[in-house]
Amino acid sequence: MSPLRQFCHFALIVIALAGAMTGARAESRIKDLVDVEGVRENQLIGYGLVVGLNGTGDTLNNAAFTKQSLTAMLERLGVNTRGANLRTGNVAAVMVTANLPPFATQGTRIDVSVSALGDSKSLQGGTLLVTPLLGADGEVYSVAQGSVAIAGFQAEGAAAKITRGVPTVGRISNGGVVEREIAFDFSKVSMLRLALRNPDFTTAKRIAAAINEYMGQPVAESTNPGTVGIKVPPKYEGNIVQLLTEVEQLRVEPDQPAKVVIDEQSGIIVMGKDVRVSEVAIAQGNLTVTITETPQVAMPAPLTSADPVVVPRTGITVNDSAGNKLATIREGVSLRQLVDGLNALGVGPRDMISILQAIKAAGALQAEIEVL
Repeated sequence: MSPLRQFCHFALIVIALAGAMTGARAESRIKDLVDVEGVRENQLIGYGLVVGLNGTGDTLNNAAFTKQSLTAMLERLGVNTRGANLRTGNVAAVMVTANLPPFATQGTRIDVSVSALGDSKSLQGGTLLVTPLLGADGEVYSVAQGSVAIAGFQAEGAAAKITRGVPTVGRISNGGVVEREIAFDFSKVSMLRLALRNPDFTTAKRIAAAINEYMGQPVAESTNPGTVGIKVPPKYEGNIVQLLTEVEQLRVEPDQPAKVVIDEQSGIIVMGKDVRVSEVAIAQGNLTVTITETPQVAMPAPLTSADPVVVPRTGITVNDSAGNKLATIREGVSLRQLVDGLNALGVGPRDMISILQAIKAAGALQAEIEVL
């Protein structure tokens, strides 16, 4: 095979692979688009004490809850400290949070987060004492204990202090033990509901169509833009896990509304691929006045008793952006063309936000603007 033919053959393979990758990127697994009703995490919360701090704990005179908790804990251990003047700085009151995974069984270990509640400076080197973690119903679902690991630190001297990260927030890996299970029996379910993470009529219809095509019968129906119901076929009764395993691997192309998301605080702009603009003319310019001071020192003549004199020199420059011109954006341009047109005007993200809002106010932006 000649070198030219080899090169052409290689080019065709690259083009085919690029097309296949483009098509794969356009589709997503149903598993990545929906949540299954009943398969969810549950938030847990608890209040506890971290001990063993190197003088970076709560000030007991300022944090009454820390002092009361320390006194109550010592009394449960048989130590009476009522009326005593406790001055330790090695204890901190903390809030402990965790997420209980779905179908977690007794004895399963979970990660917990620890956050200081008082005026503690750092939780470094501390140990969380046994802390019950409660669910929304007030029942204890897990118990946490262990050494706290933090990512930040704080160091200070007599005249300087440095802080990196947040030393008052830490984490205990596998620090919680599940004590109570949340019962949910899949085998008795006759109807499954899939909740779309981004509700959309078109996406819900495509998911239902993909499931029906795979099953060969109309078992799925999109009841609203956020929910797809699946009637369990007879061959999957009692084996819902197998049904979900097959359904969640099906691929569909999700649809999304034309939307422009703007974060004015950070200047971030995110635009969807379906954003379109009607024909519109845009001009952008600002008046900038720059004042510079360059004082000079005038030296007296030789053999005189006069002192040096500072002579002020002021330079003023006015930029009225006279070179900026009116730019026209054609009707129905794509996202790429819109961005290229705005970049051609030489505007930054801040000015681009104002331009997009002005285009929307003129009725030329065929998309929804969401300001964070």
